[in-house]
Amino acid sequence: MSYILLIASVLLGSILVFVIKPSHKIVRLLLAFSGAYLLSVTILHLLPEVYAETTEYKTVGIFILIGIIIQSVLESFSKGAEHGHIHVHSDKKDFPTLLFVSLCLHAFSEGLPIHNSGDNLLWAIVVHKIPIAIVLTTFFIHSKYSKKITFIFLIAFAFMSPLGVLLGDKIAFFTIYASEITALIIGVFLHISTIILFESTENHKFNLKKFIAIIFGVLLTIFTL
Repeated sequence: MSYILLIASVLLGSILVFVIKPSHKIVRLLLAFSGAYLLSVTILHLLPEVYAETTEYKTVGIFILIGIIIQSVLESFSKGAEHGHIHVHSDKKDFPTLLFVSLCLHAFSEGLPIHNSGDNLLWAIVVHKIPIAIVLTTFFIHSKYSKKITFIFLIAFAFMSPLGVLLGDKIAFFTIYASEITALIIGVFLHISTIILFESTENHKFNLKKFIAIIFGVLLTIFTL
């Protein structure tokens, strides 16, 4: 079921672009909700879980910090696509290989701890992927890439997280170092979700709709854990 949900989340986001063409404001609200949900799951579920499984608290903290640094490096290549900040070009250029590789690595890594962390993490990633898929599909359309390239990119992206789930369950290395890997992914999620939530709005004005989306994401996590 986890494989289907992860793939379907990307396909759903892409289909929404072609069917209803969500506005920029709607996408930002979806990102705010998904960021709040992802951050809440990370703090309320993943953090307690990873610390409960070890007495090496400092080591866990170090891996979390490494995860934050790794995500910072990946974003220098993906241009912030993980949190909806991808820059749309009006004219087609060479295939964005660095964007493709960095996003696939990110998607693969976030699938690794799902087998050990259960449905809470799975749904957080599913919710996160929908607006990201909307942003990616919009990017490819506006950059005038062919439908074939767009399809290949999105399908590859859709299968990366399921691949992470599969290898995280079957490969001994990932099961032996499950706590360390989860700590790394916690760092990744903290980086992405906080950027989504705490980015400045225009003229630093209070955005009520975004605030409501964030509160809804937090409350949904609290009442479903």
